[in-house]
Amino acid sequence: MDSISIGLLGLGTVGSGVVKIIENHQDTLIHQVGCPVKVKKILVQNPSKSRDVGVDAATLTINPEEILNDPTIDVIIEVMGGVEDTKAYLLEALRKGKNVVTANKDLMALYGSELLAAASENGCDLYYEASVGGGIPIIRSLADGLSSDKLTKIMGIVNGTTNFILTKMSQEGSPYDQVLKEAQSLGFAEADPTSDVEGLDAARKMAILASLGFSMNIDLDDVLVKGISSITEEDIKYGKQLGYTMKLIGTAHRDNEKVEVSVQPTLLIDSHPLASVQNEFNAVYVYGEAVGETMFYGPGAGSLPTATAVVSDLVCVLKNMRLGVSGRNLLTPQYTKQLKPKESIYSKYYFRLHVKDEVGVFSNITAIFAQHRASFEKILQLPLKESGLAEIILVTHQTSLKDYEDIIKNLEGLEKIKEIKSIYRVEGGGR
Repeated sequence: MDSISIGLLGLGTVGSGVVKIIENHQDTLIHQVGCPVKVKKILVQNPSKSRDVGVDAATLTINPEEILNDPTIDVIIEVMGGVEDTKAYLLEALRKGKNVVTANKDLMALYGSELLAAASENGCDLYYEASVGGGIPIIRSLADGLSSDKLTKIMGIVNGTTNFILTKMSQEGSPYDQVLKEAQSLGFAEADPTSDVEGLDAARKMAILASLGFSMNIDLDDVLVKGISSITEEDIKYGKQLGYTMKLIGTAHRDNEKVEVSVQPTLLIDSHPLASVQNEFNAVYVYGEAVGETMFYGPGAGSLPTATAVVSDLVCVLKNMRLGVSGRNLLTPQYTKQLKPKESIYSKYYFRLHVKDEVGVFSNITAIFAQHRASFEKILQLPLKESGLAEIILVTHQTSLKDYEDIIKNLEGLEKIKEIKSIYRVEGGGR
């Protein structure tokens, strides 16, 4: 090949980073793949928009067909976002024999299996390292580096926005709404932060990681999701007192080919490596039967970190093209999806209750937990300023999800409990 031509869909934050890396690292790319690599055409919404990367105006187009129908374009890089239209573009590209690199977690979480099947049918590569973890090479590590092992658990902080918010709340004692506004002003959170703070972004990433790590098709609807918007300074304070740090944790766990996948605020024991991951950084902890425990840590977003993952995927695609093995690295799922029933999903839980400060109330509460085979690891009872009320904090031992839900229903029906203030999953022992 004299050169490789790239069609780039999108020229936003990540797209600009891709252009910069391809231009600035041309010597490295030539050394890696044996020929020059150039971005021939770029799909944009507004060609006249001012950008922080210099590109020839002749390379810009508002018509995707100029890229998809160009037989000289070898690879499509998609960094434009969106789902339905983007899916149609990539399917068209694959059917025309073009290899694809995407950073689109929403697309891969919803339609990854369909796109991968289309890539396989047409002898094309589809790489998506940048869809999870920004510059952290977690996808490639699961697909290649740990491919000989049988993974049992994937657990991590996979959303930088929520980790920034919880870090600030923990370090400064600031309320959620105040920290969210700060995150928005610094560009860590979108004007509409719903996808991040309600856990949807992390859920999409966990669906991708679980599908790859466990070799089965995990859908977004299979992920139990709870966000961080209801977390209070009090819960973070009590968590610290008990030896925990609050994080939004994605967990995928496999036992005997049955799996559970969730994203939820979690009180992590302070000694856990994920508890020390601060601000917008991401980290993923992987457990394998042979390798034991490994952790992948780094910037979870940003122009150049994410673009680095995109261009790394591009290098893999180009090497496969030169070797004539495009599309041959795609594997169909090995296992049929089997989700754990609620009776088989176990965790510890933190409960914070406001109750009437009367004789016999605590025994009524403990009776409900005992009825559902839930014992206590920690108990705190504190008076409240409001007359006649007390605050009780309970941390259970391992309890099934089914019993946990039944306990909540019974507590809500107990007249002496004024309010269930909060409930969180707990990982580790604390103090």
